[in-house]
Amino acid sequence: MLPATFKLCAGISYRHMRNMTGLRKNAMVAIHHELSRLAGPGPSNWISQVRRRISKMLEEEMTYVKQGEDALQKAISILGEQDGWTTETVAPNGDKVLSKMLPDIGKVFKLEVMMEQHPDNLYEELVGNMEQMGEWNPNVKQVKILQKIGQDTMITHEVSAETPGNVVGPRDFVSVRCAKRRGSTCFLAGMSTQHPKMPEQRGVVRAENGPTCIVLKPCAEDPNKTKFTWLLSIDLKGWIPKTIINKVLSQTQVDFANHLRQRMANNVSMEMAHAC
Repeated sequence: MLPATFKLCAGISYRHMRNMTGLRKNAMVAIHHELSRLAGPGPSNWISQVRRRISKMLEEEMTYVKQGEDALQKAISILGEQDGWTTETVAPNGDKVLSKMLPDIGKVFKLEVMMEQHPDNLYEELVGNMEQMGEWNPNVKQVKILQKIGQDTMITHEVSAETPGNVVGPRDFVSVRCAKRRGSTCFLAGMSTQHPKMPEQRGVVRAENGPTCIVLKPCAEDPNKTKFTWLLSIDLKGWIPKTIINKVLSQTQVDFANHLRQRMANNVSMEMAHAC
């Protein structure tokens, strides 16, 4: 029984199997039970060590999953409150950034725009192609996925670029992200966390974020268009005046929408070129 159980667990090392919901957890639990059976009434140091290691891995993964789900629920709650928002900026194309002060969180920003793309296409770009964000968003130097847990949860490391004039220098973030679909609406929520693969880096300020959340909802008038909402809560750390932070964050959101539009337009152009 034990060799077969180890084969089940080994299967999760392959990417297509690791993403199968529940397989990793089931394999770990199966091994844990099998080791308990083999251990019997007498002591066995190596079995005890393996069992402790498995239990620790399961506990760590469940902690990350809970952090991601908590971030999603907090973000949905904040976005559900319609009162108290103040307009920060309105772009000529109608893109709008609002802000609000919240107890225990501070100032949060909300971008509201209309995208010409279907929600599924935007979701694929933002989630499926997450590590490519630095190719099209000049405000981001790098996004790297440190760990994936099932279909919905991942831990990422992001490095931001400095702002023009280096008013705000580069920052890095370690975040847990929760990607969910509820009906036709897609969510990508997140918050800061810690991960052993990415301790604080020398010479880079480790900033914090969360709860953050991007919501992709089909437009009621045209389901091939998307109502795009981005809740942003971030602490850049360092001695930066609040007025500068507010301006930088609201402009970052507006810029993000424009860069994403350009990326999606380029994707369509490439698809059309390949079809010819």
